[in-house]
Parts: sequence; structure tokens; C-alpha cells
Amino acid sequence: HVQLVESGGGSVQAGGSLRLSCASSEPAFSRRCMGWLRQAPGKEREGVAAIDSDGIASYADSVKGRFTVSQEYPKKMVYLQMNSLKPEDSGMYYCAFVSTPKDRCTIGVNLPAVGQGTQVTVS
Repeated sequence: HVQLVESGGGSVQAGGSLRLSCASSEPAFSRRCMGWLRQAPGKEREGVAAIDSDGIASYADSVKGRFTVSQEYPKKMVYLQMNSLKPEDSGMYYCAFVSTPKDRCTIGVNLPAVGQGTQVTVS
């Protein structure tokens, strides 16, 4: 049972930046697929970014060029650097995990294990 704990959310003005962090209990292994999801009020949860065990990342079209997902294996950490934030980026952000082959670890992959979330508000 994987444990995921997010931090780093907050309120920021449009154009600003935030860095989200996720502490994972899942050690590094070849099928580890980590990602970030977000959910705005009244909207469905959507994938923002995914990263496989080799560090290959994929992004939703809406955040490409602005968000960067990265990981730090020894510390079992996953990060989401968010730049040029827009009001439509507001929502609850969740760190997520699934065990899957690397070629399936792309944006849109089902990530059933999620943390408690951290709120991001862009005004």
C-alpha cells in the first residue's frame, strides 16, 4: 500500500510559480510510474504530468512548456515545478502512482493510488 504525501501548494498571482513536492513510500523500480493529477471545482480530475522510472516525462497539452515533473530517487521524491501559472491552473493537485510498464507511463495513464492533495489557487 503506497503512501503519498503532497506539499507546496498555496496562493499565487497569475504569472507566478509554485513547486509541489510528493514524498512517496514507493522505492525505485522499473515499473514505477508517478504522476500529478488535478481537479478543479465542478470538473473531473485530469492528468497533468507523468514520469516513468527512467525520468521520461509527458504532459497535458494545457501545461506543456510551463510545468516540469522530476524525481529524486534516493529520497523517493517527485516534484512538479509550475511556472507562468494561470487562473485555470487552480485546483486540488494530487500525487499519484501506478505500477505499469514504462511504455504505458504516459499522460492519460490511470493512476489509482493518490495522496490527500494540495490546493493551488491562482488569481
